[in-house]
Amino acid sequence: MSTPRVSIVMPAYNCAWCIDRAIDSVQAQTFTDFELIVVDDGSTDDTPTLLARRGDALRVIRQDNAGMSAARNTGIAAARGEFIAFLDSDDWWRPHKLAQQVALLDAEPDIGFCSHATELQSPEGVKVGEWGCPPDAENLVARILGGHSAVAGGASSVMVRRGLLERTGGFDARLRGAEDTDQWVRLAAAGRYACLPDLQVVVTRNPGSVSRNREAMRRGALDCLDKNRALLPVAQQSAFWRSCRASVLADYAKWRYRDGERAAALRDLAQAFALAPLARGRLILSLALAMLTGRPV
Repeated sequence: MSTPRVSIVMPAYNCAWCIDRAIDSVQAQTFTDFELIVVDDGSTDDTPTLLARRGDALRVIRQDNAGMSAARNTGIAAARGEFIAFLDSDDWWRPHKLAQQVALLDAEPDIGFCSHATELQSPEGVKVGEWGCPPDAENLVARILGGHSAVAGGASSVMVRRGLLERTGGFDARLRGAEDTDQWVRLAAAGRYACLPDLQVVVTRNPGSVSRNREAMRRGALDCLDKNRALLPVAQQSAFWRSCRASVLADYAKWRYRDGERAAALRDLAQAFALAPLARGRLILSLALAMLTGRPV
């Protein structure tokens, strides 16, 4: 069996409603030297049946439900390609995605990973926005930790050199909510990133998914900042890092307040103010005043 140039890793969990669209978009790629590895992460719907109908067009690995990161890591371990690309089952690609990324990585060997500008759609297929490339990729570790969206398109957009991924390690399954951010930070600390401006990736935005996992996302975002602090330039490991952490606390304080958890929200704001009174103080105090007086935030 010949070794494919690209291994595509797709985690799948109870995704019968969208899995065919994702697989069809892979099979429609103009670049065809790839293998598709689908990791069925303990699905209980019709996902296994739909995958079985595909026959030898893909490799299916089944495991007990362990979460997105563990499923990706299972796929990475089974991958044989020089490059590894990720695709979540509710997202899909336009036909030139792989071709453009392979051409870029072949032309510029110093690029370790890349992604595409991305179209955002509702579950009904309505365009709701775009996720564009960052203005530049300088000091990318700080950009990612400061905003969590510097790598355009997220996981469904990324292609990475296998060697770089092996050196930096797989997805951290202990994190729930910021495992992608954590992975991109480690890749950015070890290799160069580039973004292609063509909208070759479509990501589904499901409004309900954020609220269901909000506390896990909050904890994951804070843990990601803590564990990757040392990857920042030395000059940004103090005030800048504290400002990033304060920003995360303030953001989730707003969600907690909207969920009726005012005391917890105010505790978050107090922690945020203690971390960054100069950089974030005005924002934090205005949020606290609004919460104390019952105004919306």
